[in-house]
Amino acid sequence: MSNIPVYTTAEIRTIESLALSVAHPPPLMERAGRAAAEIVRTRLLTSNHERILILAGPGNNGGDALVAARYLHDWGKQITLVFAGKAERLSQDARQALAQWQAVGGTVIPEIPAGRQWDAVIDGLFGIGLNETRPLAENYQQLIRQINQLNLPVLALDIPSGLLSDSGRVADVAIRAAITATFIALKPGLLTSDGCDYCGEIIVCDLELDAAALIPPHHWLLDRASIATRLPSPRRANSHKGTYGRLGILGGTTGMIGAALLAGRAALKLGAGRVYLGLLAQENAPVVDLVQPELMLRPPADFFDPDHLNGLDGLVIGPGFGTEITACIYLEQALQTHLPLVLDADALNLIAQHEELHSALQARSASSILTPHPAEAARLLNTTVAEIQRNRLEAAQNLARQFNCAIVLKGAGSICAFPEGACHFNTSGNPGLSSAGTGDVLSGFLGALLVQGVSAENALLLAVYLHGAAADVLLKQQHGPVGMTASEIIPVARDLLNSWIGSEIESR
Repeated sequence: MSNIPVYTTAEIRTIESLALSVAHPPPLMERAGRAAAEIVRTRLLTSNHERILILAGPGNNGGDALVAARYLHDWGKQITLVFAGKAERLSQDARQALAQWQAVGGTVIPEIPAGRQWDAVIDGLFGIGLNETRPLAENYQQLIRQINQLNLPVLALDIPSGLLSDSGRVADVAIRAAITATFIALKPGLLTSDGCDYCGEIIVCDLELDAAALIPPHHWLLDRASIATRLPSPRRANSHKGTYGRLGILGGTTGMIGAALLAGRAALKLGAGRVYLGLLAQENAPVVDLVQPELMLRPPADFFDPDHLNGLDGLVIGPGFGTEITACIYLEQALQTHLPLVLDADALNLIAQHEELHSALQARSASSILTPHPAEAARLLNTTVAEIQRNRLEAAQNLARQFNCAIVLKGAGSICAFPEGACHFNTSGNPGLSSAGTGDVLSGFLGALLVQGVSAENALLLAVYLHGAAADVLLKQQHGPVGMTASEIIPVARDLLNSWIGSEIESR
């Protein structure tokens, strides 16, 4: 399990309150401001860069900025401080920070002056206090637009102003930061949705607090370290193809055969011992995959013949599946089995359309993994894509609870969620994954891991991270995300998985 927790705004507020009884001097605001000043000095400035524009807002985030201004002033930097608040409304700590800034000769001005030049900017307008019911006023929106137009490196304090801490959504405008110094712990909004475009590099400043000791976390970062214990066991010399599982894949209706082929090829390359494809196409369906002849193509009905079904260890249903009555019948039969299932694409759309399939999924005792993108998630929850994207964490949790399944809500900052409430925010991947077939490849990866005996939780987390990590390797090789294809991801993922398993063996 990842050692890096992620906390919602409400949880951070509770941690801050608990910290008052355990924290030793200096106060948290003093620690946050100094940490921010150190990052500016060491990461944003060079020896001949001395001029810093600092925006301090009306809350404690502004207090952090005022403390940072004082430290940078003491270190000989030239500070222009815009205070966008009212001194009499500041909290006690922030009011003290303002008084200390003024005591060292610091001044504040109400707006960004024209005609001046700076080398870096500190954004201390708003922290995690913004939410759906507390939008940005127009004067703050204008300040943010001005900062973004300066094209200077910006350090955002806690979270870029305008970005919502729990959802990662930008309601109107938000600061585009080069670095975000987030205090105490990570927040969901830094890691998903618009947060992926606005935060830049994220540096966690724990302020000498052990957040996990104060509140046990329910959400974690999904990174390379966190999947080290989730890898398949090293292969024994005394093994055979049956040792590594038999996977069935149902899909590939007319015009969508490629989706099933991609899933099958992905499953083979990620280690499934045998992969059977049941193509639903009525006409011109291939009897062999000439690119990957190791795949075994079978009539879909064979999958539910007792002699064949007993020989399978797991099923992937959905890549190019279609929504015809035949597909619906096969899905209903699959839901009645005791096999681990991966449900993707049209399998999810059918479940959203038919209450009996919905109920059958909820009633399953065997493992089920759902892989919706936002539109599929909206259909499953009977809502809109905009509502799903408004709070991706909440949507992922609702899906996991409602269907009693492990799920990944795909998109920028994919979220893996489980029925008991645990969630993991994926850190791998890039816009190159925004192309046809990448979801089919992920489904194949998941199926391959399941039939090799990896638990549903470990299979989901490993497959999601590996899928994105392979895309990140391609991003570097191809010098960008444009034109990345799903089929390219498969061999890179195989290489990565082998290297990770090898590294774990060497470290023992």
